[in-house]
Amino acid sequence: MATYILVPGADGSAWYWHLVVPELRERGHTVVTVDLPGEDSAGLDAFADAIVAAVHQAAPLPDARIVLVAQSLGGFSAPLICDRVPVDSIVLVNAMVPLPGETAGEWWDNTGQAAGRSAYAEATGRAAGAEFDILTDFFHDVPPEVAKEAMAAPRTGPPAAVFAQPWPLAAWPRVPTRFLQGRDDRFFPLEFQRDVVRERLGIDVETVPGGHLVALSRPRELAAELLKEA
Repeated sequence: MATYILVPGADGSAWYWHLVVPELRERGHTVVTVDLPGEDSAGLDAFADAIVAAVHQAAPLPDARIVLVAQSLGGFSAPLICDRVPVDSIVLVNAMVPLPGETAGEWWDNTGQAAGRSAYAEATGRAAGAEFDILTDFFHDVPPEVAKEAMAAPRTGPPAAVFAQPWPLAAWPRVPTRFLQGRDDRFFPLEFQRDVVRERLGIDVETVPGGHLVALSRPRELAAELLKEA
């Protein structure tokens, strides 16, 4: 059996994983989800503390494989726990991959995300350079009832400090890492991510169906990929 630590993206809400959790638990695995701090002063260290606290509260079995899963902005915070929790593998999902000393605020220009998003929009018949729209960019493939529930929740965002704090690790953790990328992600397009991940991690992305919020649009397919780590 495995223990899955599921780290959310920019909204910091454990709810993001609520459709994936039962897919893993019904197969006997332990699942840890966490609501990340929302205070403006909370930085990456506070995020890491919250993740570690959630793991300790869940009390995973000593002999269980620990699989750390990070969505989007979670790519900046999740790896920070690897010197505090005995992580066996990391699975990144549509994630931001940081460089040592890089802030999450700098990542966008450093990687060319805006140009990648614009090029993909134009290639798929949408307006290049259009302003971000949460329904168009994030929820375009999420079932309407799930999108409605998400939009009805109080709007939260990551603390400003998270985008200002340089990524503190000297290198990516020495932990086996996979990268799952939604082939229909409009925010971090597939070809853009292929280049970033190959350059920064030296690995190839594995494509999965779905857009940026794949845990909401294709939870069973995503869970099937995560179960390969058990």
